[in-house]
Amino acid sequence: MKKLIALAIAAGISSAAFAAPETYTIEGTHTLPRFEYNHLGYSVQLSRFDKATGTITLDRAAKTGSVDVTIDTTSVNTGYALFNQHIQGEDFLATAQFPTATYKSTKVNFKGDAPATIDGNLTLKGITKPVTLTVVSFHCMPHPMLKKDACGATATAKVKRTDFNMGKNAPYVGDEVTITIPVEAYKP
Repeated sequence: MKKLIALAIAAGISSAAFAAPETYTIEGTHTLPRFEYNHLGYSVQLSRFDKATGTITLDRAAKTGSVDVTIDTTSVNTGYALFNQHIQGEDFLATAQFPTATYKSTKVNFKGDAPATIDGNLTLKGITKPVTLTVVSFHCMPHPMLKKDACGATATAKVKRTDFNMGKNAPYVGDEVTITIPVEAYKP
């Protein structure tokens, strides 16, 4: 009996140690990256991007992973069409020349069984800077409606507009921008 229990424990440890990474495809209707900034001290403005794609790979047994997100910057949504055009102009996103922004992880850092921070590179307006995302929520389970494995998370970071050649009207319009990426992703 003791040999049987020892064999079962060894098999469990062995299979966990060799668990394969799982790749999830970002689902665009539930992944709408947001950004917010102080507007002249009057208010905090919140806008979003309506199109994002990418993949998330997790190996929870090895506590490793990767994140690759592409945001269509032409999908910026401020709630006002004229302001959308303004944000897409040369002073800010310059979407005619740079229609996408990307975030590519260099390391996923776990705390316990869940990702806690993600180190990576944000490329915006052709400029790449290191940015660490803080994961504020993380959950994986079978999706109750789609009947497939799914993971979701919300991650946030602060960046400076001036670091990405978008400093017009700073400091009156806040230089610090909070980026929040709520993401849902499914196994294909």
